Amino acid sequence: MIELIQRHTISFFVLVLLQVLVLNNIQLSGYINPYLYVMFIILLPFETRGWFLLVTALVLGFCIDVFSNTIGIHSAATVAMAFVRPAVLNVMAPRDGYDKNTQPHIKFYGFTWFLKYALVLVIVHHLFLFYMEVFSFKYFFTTFFRALSNICVTMTLVVVCQYITYKR
Repeated sequence: MIELIQRHTISFFVLVLLQVLVLNNIQLSGYINPYLYVMFIILLPFETRGWFLLVTALVLGFCIDVFSNTIGIHSAATVAMAFVRPAVLNVMAPRDGYDKNTQPHIKFYGFTWFLKYALVLVIVHHLFLFYMEVFSFKYFFTTFFRALSNICVTMTLVVVCQYITYKR
């Protein structure tokens, strides 16, 4: 248990620093900016309590907001993603439920399950984030294209990171 807490604490700080110092500086034609920090919420254990999930998401989003000079946009999007996560896990649960001492990881549930699970959460996060940023439906299709392109890049990075950290 202590090892799990230490691992998630380290991953929190690594993902925040990676996002703030490296990924926020990647701007491809103004449309693509990968948001890898969402992987922290995606990879939290199944047994994570709802209140702790929401508080952790708020702190994670707040850290990104502080360093990105955005006012609550990342916090709101991350909390929205964390709010939807239990419902997504319930819908995607295996027939026998989730095994104890497993996490939402490719090595436990396979590529297809993880891709569907992470994709739903990333879609919720990115759509919420980009439409909150614009705060208007005036540029609906432009914003939707930005969100879609970022979803593709973020999902690619999340899956690549999963395979990099995959231990047989």
